Amino acid sequence: MTPVADNINEQYAARAFSAQSNVFDDIYADNTIVKYKRDRVRAHVLQYINPNASILELNSGTGEDAIFFAGLGHAVHATDIAEGMQQQLREKAVRHRLDNLISTELCSFTQLDSLRNRGPYDYIFSNFAGLNCTGELDKVLLSLPGLLNKDGVATLVILPKFCLWESLLLFRGKFKPAIRRWFSKNGVKAHVEGTYFTCWYYNPSYIIKTVKGSFDLLSVEGLCTIVPPSYIEHFAEKYPRIYRWLKKLEGRYRLSWPWRFIGDYYIISLRKK
Repeated sequence: MTPVADNINEQYAARAFSAQSNVFDDIYADNTIVKYKRDRVRAHVLQYINPNASILELNSGTGEDAIFFAGLGHAVHATDIAEGMQQQLREKAVRHRLDNLISTELCSFTQLDSLRNRGPYDYIFSNFAGLNCTGELDKVLLSLPGLLNKDGVATLVILPKFCLWESLLLFRGKFKPAIRRWFSKNGVKAHVEGTYFTCWYYNPSYIIKTVKGSFDLLSVEGLCTIVPPSYIEHFAEKYPRIYRWLKKLEGRYRLSWPWRFIGDYYIISLRKK
């Protein structure tokens, strides 16, 4: 994708998520599996982050994770391209009396060379596939080393090119959603609040290959590989015993092949060389 086209796509994504910002938290507040996903990602980060770290968050949204990490004493510089999301985040930081630890900046992750607050940071964090909204993920990845301190860590949560749960939709006759990731070289259309934009899918191997000269791989773990994705509404409530069993299985196998590669997401952490 050309830089101009990617910039236009980002403008559409910014418009979409700004429009959704006022209701974003309400949409997901009671979703048990969304809470499970957040808990898993945060537990993963807490393995690697040092006390009182400085964090650069990409695609920070309404600030749920910024609030969590600031509440633990970390300083978070939260960036996003959606002004509506940034406004929600700033208001939330004030309500939680954490505005002394949270700063914000309207900035695209493909334009980190123009970031005003360049750190360097101890940790870079990007949750829930915001980075899938660009066809220039390589550009983002190559900009990260210059923003990190020595031995700094980056944790990214990404949508891969194959999701076991989505592929099972073939058996329900839903062919298009079942195979949409398989043939996504040129991206797949998504829409939020009536605005369409393009998403791309990236396997862990792509990230590892792109950053191999600058980072060492710490770990890759699957997320919603065995536990169903959060868009399968009310699964946890309808089938609580099955849900608990699937959570237990995913906890056991999240780092194992092939489960770490075939979830709705994967969590990848890298340490700067």
